[in-house]
Amino acid sequence: MTTEKNQDHITNQNPKFHMPENLKEKKENLLLNSERPTRVLTKTSHSQGEDQPFNKTTGSPTNKLIEKHQGAKTVFKKFGRMNWPLDTRPLNKSLVKDDKWKKTDETQEKRRSFLQEFCKKYSGMSRPQSQLFHMVSRIYVEDKHKVLYCEVPKAGCSNWKRILMVLNGLASSAYNISHDTVHYGKHLKKLDSFDLKGIYTRLNTYTKAVFVRDPMERLVSAFRDKFEHPNSYYHPVFGKAIIKKYRPNACEEALINGSGVKFKEFVHYLLDSHRPVGMDIHWEKVSKLCYPCLINYDFIGKFETLEEDANYFLQLIGAPKELKFPNFKDRHSSDERTSTQVVRQYLKDLTRTERHLIYDFYYLDYLMFNYTTPFL
Repeated sequence: MTTEKNQDHITNQNPKFHMPENLKEKKENLLLNSERPTRVLTKTSHSQGEDQPFNKTTGSPTNKLIEKHQGAKTVFKKFGRMNWPLDTRPLNKSLVKDDKWKKTDETQEKRRSFLQEFCKKYSGMSRPQSQLFHMVSRIYVEDKHKVLYCEVPKAGCSNWKRILMVLNGLASSAYNISHDTVHYGKHLKKLDSFDLKGIYTRLNTYTKAVFVRDPMERLVSAFRDKFEHPNSYYHPVFGKAIIKKYRPNACEEALINGSGVKFKEFVHYLLDSHRPVGMDIHWEKVSKLCYPCLINYDFIGKFETLEEDANYFLQLIGAPKELKFPNFKDRHSSDERTSTQVVRQYLKDLTRTERHLIYDFYYLDYLMFNYTTPFL
């Protein structure tokens, strides 16, 4: 894996998600009631580079695209006048003929309603806090079935991209597409590759889906994948920097190859407001990958019910009947899947304060998607 292939994984410039005062108070009260230690290790609310305004540099992506596309300024003004967040549309269920999806549909409606109410109550936003092109940069487009899918790494994204390739006619089966083809083949379009009118039209007419996962499970899964197996990108880029900063008296070999990062060291990097390398999409918050209070997703799937949710979604969009969501593990297939039990083993290496700080870090994700507070 090369640095060039992974250049979009590091997210050094993170647009700010402003938490309103009433949510801050709620958070502070919740944390006070949890009997957490009053002394904390480090600030957790900002990633490296977050204090730098995203649109401060000249020749920003938005400016370039406005200049490039004829009439885009008018569309941009129209987009800027939209009410945020957009109202959630009713799902079109006309293509679902089987009664077996009734329970799945009820669960889906509860998730949609919960997120919408959360955003109305706490977002405190009347318009985007970030550039539109950055907000949609992780959303994949499938024009044939009019689907927008926001990629959340470690939440089934590899198999979802396989499904999108099949839907788009780029492959006959999801089972014979390699990992590298999925992630580095450049076969799928992203929403930020379109002009402003194209983005605006698709956001308002396509079915928008996001699949999420318990934040603590997702974090442990990312660590296991990137640091417990040989990796020609994450070890030299992240591993070396993590070991150098967070391991006293590190041996020369570890400093040279960056292998052998411990979970506790990885957590120290994650929680460090001055982390030596930027954030990465594999452990970035969903609130900063997909902006679920600014882009109203029509479908909210969860990794914990992945196959059931995914196959129901395929029914909703009119996918071929024979197309089913693949259930194989994309990489390291011999490894045990990251489960609640596996997560507990990793959390044993952390202090109570460190566990609380991870929860603080992913606080919005826990609230937005109604995940249970983890064992802390």
